[in-house]
Amino acid sequence: MALKIIDHGSKEYGQMVDLRNEILRKPLGLLLTEEDLNADKNHILIGAFEDEKMLGCCMLVKQPGQVVLLRQMAVIFDLQGKGIGRALMQFAENIARDMGYREISMHARKNAAGFYEKMGYQESSNEFTNLSIPHIVMKKYI
Repeated sequence: MALKIIDHGSKEYGQMVDLRNEILRKPLGLLLTEEDLNADKNHILIGAFEDEKMLGCCMLVKQPGQVVLLRQMAVIFDLQGKGIGRALMQFAENIARDMGYREISMHARKNAAGFYEKMGYQESSNEFTNLSIPHIVMKKYI
């Protein structure tokens, strides 16, 4: 498996958009908007690949100070639990650390909080609802 930063507008980015829609949006009856896709130009886009096929993705969104926000974590349904998410997280943490960030924060879906806890993240908010799904803010100092 290869992990890499991908360019906005590239063929790999197209795969990322498709995967995010399939895993994160379609189950909610939604699709990514043009506004979402335009905003991606400013983010660090990360993909996990086998040959040229995207297996999973996430992005880092720069915040003020030494905090970066992890967003849009998605792994192909049939491949979840096989270490792809863990590899993506470790790669993203290394990138963030190399860029001078000291904390990663995220709005984690409540049903995924256990995965992030195993990765060293801690809950730092009360539960809230976003896009009809329970979420929790989670953070990790890196």
